[in-house]
Amino acid sequence: MAQGGATELSRAHWHRRVWKIALPIMLSNLTLPIVGAVDTAMAGHLPGPEYLGGVGVAVLIFSLTFFTFNFLRLSTTGYTAQALGRGDPGELKSVALRAAVLALAVALALVVLQQPILWLSLTLVEASPEVSAQAALYFDIRIWSAPAVMGNFVIMGVLIGMQKASHALAIQIVIAATNVALDLLFVLEFGWDVPGLAAATVAADYLGLIVGIVVLLFVIPGGRTAWPLAAARQLAAYRPLLALNRDLLIRTSILSLAFAFFVSLSARIGDVTLAANEVLMMFLTFASFALDGFANACEAIVGEAYGKRDRRALRQAVGVSTIWAGLAAALCCLVFALFGELIINGMTDVEEVRETARVYLPYVVLMPLAGVWSFQLDGIFIGATRGRDLRNAMLISVVIFLPVIIGLWYALGNHGLWLALHVLFVARALTLWVRYPRLVADVESQAMCDPKPPI
Repeated sequence: MAQGGATELSRAHWHRRVWKIALPIMLSNLTLPIVGAVDTAMAGHLPGPEYLGGVGVAVLIFSLTFFTFNFLRLSTTGYTAQALGRGDPGELKSVALRAAVLALAVALALVVLQQPILWLSLTLVEASPEVSAQAALYFDIRIWSAPAVMGNFVIMGVLIGMQKASHALAIQIVIAATNVALDLLFVLEFGWDVPGLAAATVAADYLGLIVGIVVLLFVIPGGRTAWPLAAARQLAAYRPLLALNRDLLIRTSILSLAFAFFVSLSARIGDVTLAANEVLMMFLTFASFALDGFANACEAIVGEAYGKRDRRALRQAVGVSTIWAGLAAALCCLVFALFGELIINGMTDVEEVRETARVYLPYVVLMPLAGVWSFQLDGIFIGATRGRDLRNAMLISVVIFLPVIIGLWYALGNHGLWLALHVLFVARALTLWVRYPRLVADVESQAMCDPKPPI
């Protein structure tokens, strides 16, 4: 009886740990569309469509540019979680310092290259001169938030890796609330228009950075004592971090290109189909708010177990987080099935787009269940800092995806595009799943050979 009780207590412990990380991250994700909606509303009330168009173009540029470097958050989470598992505060500080140096280098590169980035982006978008002018106004100010954004990636990575997701949520709330308040002040009160929107975001990002640094000083054990600054100068120690970030950059870029190819083929079918697919893709964004929470929880808990070289804890972390992720995916499917048409109607007033979106809604209803496994496996392999596996799995998946989407597009039109997207998610999951046994075996073998390997 006692043994059974201990087992039940252990299971309850794992469930609490997963939710302690996943729920704050889900709530944190909700702050992003709120800020975006306020920015859009502010720009939409300025006198002329070029303001809204310019802000939209500039925000798209930054979304793509900054998202490309989200690998800083991912890699920092993995190495932080492993350092936590080893129980070495010195390693926690070293990981944070090296990640911060890399983030600063990326930010400086973006600032130095700001004009080529702006020129290339506006050339590709081909917006009107009026829209391009407003986009440039926004860009020229917002680009100076790059150091803060990259620094916040590192801070979020450390906090999630240390399983302090509630602290990460608090920082995101500070950033979002400040952004909204300054939007209202700069645009409505001061009349700064588009530059005001950009300045509000810059100020909010830097405030978030300052708050985040203070939080880290209190959260990291010994954070208010001396930091091992020499670790930031040990060039050899950057090699695994750079290798992981390189692999994650390749993986993220390939995934972005795959979705861009989906959008490109949608456009070739017609404007209505493109618009309908854009509406339906928002369903995936909504689902990712929930699925990301459990994937991030998986990153942190798996990383800790991997750092401890604890095979049993690794399996328990994977099992519990995957159960909840699967249930969340099923709930998303149910919500989309019951309320999908209402969501479509709320996102567009164009009846032709609504009708087209309804035709392909069943594919989106099933998408969370098709995609949840790749989300989870991404989290597992990020926590274990297995960048090569993530990169290779994505390469193989896209090699499978490209001929499939082209063939199905020719044969079935837009039905084929959505079927191919399912294939991409399944391929991502399978190509990582075949590597999972090796990951587990490595935990056991490394525990026997080197119980405390260096990061």
